[in-house]
Amino acid sequence: MSAADAGAAANLRDLRDRPFELLQELEKRSRVNGTSAVAEANAGREWVGVAFRMGGETFLVAREETREVLGYPATVTRIPGAKSWVKGLANIRGQLLPMIDLRQFLGSGIAAAGRNTRVVVVNHREIPVGLMVDEVHGFRRFAEKEFSADPPPTVIRCDSYLAGAFRRGGEVWPVLSLKTLVESQGFLQAAT
Repeated sequence: MSAADAGAAANLRDLRDRPFELLQELEKRSRVNGTSAVAEANAGREWVGVAFRMGGETFLVAREETREVLGYPATVTRIPGAKSWVKGLANIRGQLLPMIDLRQFLGSGIAAAGRNTRVVVVNHREIPVGLMVDEVHGFRRFAEKEFSADPPPTVIRCDSYLAGAFRRGGEVWPVLSLKTLVESQGFLQAAT
């Protein structure tokens, strides 16, 4: 605890027997903190996404397009007559969720379920689905000014599902649009 923090805490302790003055001091401090938070928010909008690895590449998906991230389920029941990229159905907390091998759907090989394999659950009202990816790296935050609408070239053939990219320093982070992906005709026709 810094000297300033210790002094502020002591100051509030001095006011504990004077509730009105304590409330005034708390209000004053909250106004100062609130003003700085609003100034930071107005200085530049922030985009938050989930970073994941697929093959040897790293991608982003928008936080609002992602419902949750899960470990790969122990039991996935195969669906007869489904395309090979549909791994099957998993029971997730009492709800059946289709499991899709995203790499295989995109025509870039088959993902092997391993210790780091994760399922990105798409936040879509009508198409509940879990996308199997090699690894999830967590949230990444970018300023809106770092965004470019031009999608970068990728080894994994997903150009039609890219919504642009974020560029920071020498790194390029392609943004995969889950909405575009799950609403595409190729994705919706999962039967052989």
